[in-house]
Amino acid sequence: MCANFKKPRLIVILGPTAAGKTAAAMALARESGGEIVSADSMQVYRFLDIGTAKPTLEEQFLVRHHAIDVVNPDEQFNAAMFIRLAHEAIGKLNDAGKPIFVVGGTGLYIKALLGGLFEGPDADEDLRRSYRQEFKQFGETYLYEKLKKRDELAAAQIDRNDIPRIIRALEVLDLCGISIVEKQNAHRFGDKLYDVIKIGLTVERAELYKRIDHRTEKMLEDGIVEEVERLLSSGYRENLKPLQALGYKHIVRLIKGSCNPADATRMIKRDTRHFAKRQMTWFGRERDIEWVAPSDLDAMRRRIDQFLSA
Repeated sequence: MCANFKKPRLIVILGPTAAGKTAAAMALARESGGEIVSADSMQVYRFLDIGTAKPTLEEQFLVRHHAIDVVNPDEQFNAAMFIRLAHEAIGKLNDAGKPIFVVGGTGLYIKALLGGLFEGPDADEDLRRSYRQEFKQFGETYLYEKLKKRDELAAAQIDRNDIPRIIRALEVLDLCGISIVEKQNAHRFGDKLYDVIKIGLTVERAELYKRIDHRTEKMLEDGIVEEVERLLSSGYRENLKPLQALGYKHIVRLIKGSCNPADATRMIKRDTRHFAKRQMTWFGRERDIEWVAPSDLDAMRRRIDQFLSA
């Protein structure tokens, strides 16, 4: 490596859902001429706009975003694909001399981007087939509870509806005899590609819950029911991974008549709160995050200026 080479510098803005990441990042990126690399595992899907709180077209016009709207709902997307997209965007932005903001709440994507992906044991198709059969026969709750009983560490980090990750965690446990979380924590991640400052947005729990309630109600006002109806009428199956994600699965149930509007709203608020708690548990393990109130843009500016000028 050339002695004069400087690693790209990344400004990472993270935190739980509804904490105000988009608003803060938009303000900071716009005034600095920077661009945003989204680290959100749902905003990669086209046509899922309202339920993912995706930046509007106007916001994307004001500040360019990357890793948004890259695959259709029935196409595969994973952390490895995100890393490739993000590395490419970061390289171009660095060459152009633009400040680079990585913004999102998907802790796995951020960790993988900054430190590399954990290389686990190869897939065991017999094991996976067995667990998929259990899922078909007994349902997602059964499989999640099995993981929770056998591996509380992994269960605390995996959404109970994320069947592929649940199966992978069980598979690693069967093959290695230890939790996938322990394997990940033992992974040394190799050379760091970037210099990074991590700014976490912290909100008191009561205030965060108010924000979540408001966001849920606004999603319904903005037409998430109609958004899901369009997806279903376009031929996308309700069991696709993005349509089983937070918010979308509840609206599918509402459309199918399995619940009423009041129950759907209540369940979205409840499950979003649980999701936010899991996000904070994930980020709480990282010691290099500088926590700031979402409204304290001046503090963020000072730290970013110090970081970029060092």
